[in-house]
Amino acid sequence: MENNKQPKLINPSELFNPSPYGFSHSISVESPSIICFISGQSGGVGESHSLAADFKTQVQDALNNLEIVLQNHSMTFDNIVKITLLIVDHNQEKLQIWTEEAKKVWKESFLPTSTLIPVSQLALPGMLFEIDAIAVKN
Repeated sequence: MENNKQPKLINPSELFNPSPYGFSHSISVESPSIICFISGQSGGVGESHSLAADFKTQVQDALNNLEIVLQNHSMTFDNIVKITLLIVDHNQEKLQIWTEEAKKVWKESFLPTSTLIPVSQLALPGMLFEIDAIAVKN
């Protein structure tokens, strides 16, 4: 028997509205489903993993890399229920760039849950941004 249950987005009215900031407070999933845990994707491009020098391009490249992984699981950004963002030397300007780019790939009606962690550095020199994800497909 096929399960037609979709992830359920819940933003309790007692909490602040997270939508303008590009995330949701919670999403519940009723199984059986395919759950895909996606490792951190950075702005590195190609086999050489070359990194752009600017934050915005790294965010765009990381989202492109994330989309490639999703496509290989026959999924889209709409399947993502949880993301974790790692931002080197986080500030409001970087948050604004992230929010603008997130709005290009997610519909405001179904934003993933999100955790943002400011960090002093990432795995490779010059890496400014990393995103991991959990995606669900019924």
